[in-house]
Amino acid sequence: MLNLLFALIGLLTGGVVNALADDLPQRKRPSRPHCPDADCLYVYGPVGWLAVGRLLAYNGRCTHCGRPVRRRGWLVEIGTALLFACLPWLLDDPLTLVVYAFYIGLLILIIVIDLENRLILDVVTLPGTAVALLCSLFLPGINLISALLGAVLGLVLFLGIYWLAKVTFGPGAIGQGDVKLALLMGAMLGVPNILIALMLGIVLGGVISAFLLATRLVKRNTYLPYGQYLAVAAILMLLWGKPIANWLLT
Repeated sequence: MLNLLFALIGLLTGGVVNALADDLPQRKRPSRPHCPDADCLYVYGPVGWLAVGRLLAYNGRCTHCGRPVRRRGWLVEIGTALLFACLPWLLDDPLTLVVYAFYIGLLILIIVIDLENRLILDVVTLPGTAVALLCSLFLPGINLISALLGAVLGLVLFLGIYWLAKVTFGPGAIGQGDVKLALLMGAMLGVPNILIALMLGIVLGGVISAFLLATRLVKRNTYLPYGQYLAVAAILMLLWGKPIANWLLT
């Protein structure tokens, strides 16, 4: 029953992620779900607030302009619902369950915006860092000192990587948003998990980028957003931090 409840929460969270991913990169205030077509911007009724709802009720199209529902919309909602449905199996503590669901929703938002706009927004990472530090006062398995050290360590390490990449490959190799994402990850994960998460994110990014280049799915000069790999690594460490750490240390 709890899994079903969290699946529903995940579906709604996916809808919120979609709405924010449409508005925040355009520097717009978050608003009710609407058609993303700049020539339409029709505000959906309650049934259409979720992409899944529009898919089922309106044959997958905007009722005003007829534009098809973007694949991203229902993929994010269904994917988040499935991930949230698994959380009660992975996390025992009720407070951790709720807070980690929020963290994962935030990281999914970062992934979507980075994939589509090559942006990691301060309006997401900086308030998220403050919330993570506050939550460290109450969560088991982490404390404020660990969260602060993790945030500082993530910031300093990735700031060094940022400057090294800038000198080696030129401006734009790694964005300042990636540095602030490392800050957020450190506040969420604490030490030593932030070190493992950064290493895991770098390895994921390297392996997937090499595969895309080897298979010629992207060209050598194609910009590949890096924040998505860091965010995925953070989600993996939130859910399987102890097994991953134990596996690496044995």
